[in-house]
Amino acid sequence: MPVTASQLVAAARSSIREIAPADAAKVLPGPVLIDVREPGEFQDGHLPGAINLPRGVLEFQVEAHPAMACTTTPALADRDRPVLLYCRSGGRAALAACSLAAMGFSDVRSIAGGFQAWAEAGLPVTRP
Repeated sequence: MPVTASQLVAAARSSIREIAPADAAKVLPGPVLIDVREPGEFQDGHLPGAINLPRGVLEFQVEAHPAMACTTTPALADRDRPVLLYCRSGGRAALAACSLAAMGFSDVRSIAGGFQAWAEAGLPVTRP
């Protein structure tokens, strides 16, 4: 039976760890901070210190797939290093957290409510 995108996100959220924006701000800059939004969204504003790895290429980028010119972020070489993900509202980050967990990352969390919740909480944002 087919499922909707909302159902996929709900299933992902039930199997990942989400962290409130204020709690995420307390643990930074420790974890690798990944923004899984598209480059244009990232350019409009992002969390300080974030790496932009769009959801559509995340798994390939992490694996240094030839489709991504065999490059990756050195911080992601250690699968036990904490990773903190976010997107606009939390859905893409939840799906990304499931993917990274399946790929062997042992400490993956997602910011509940994503960039929107972070900005609404008055937390710092880097803008061009």
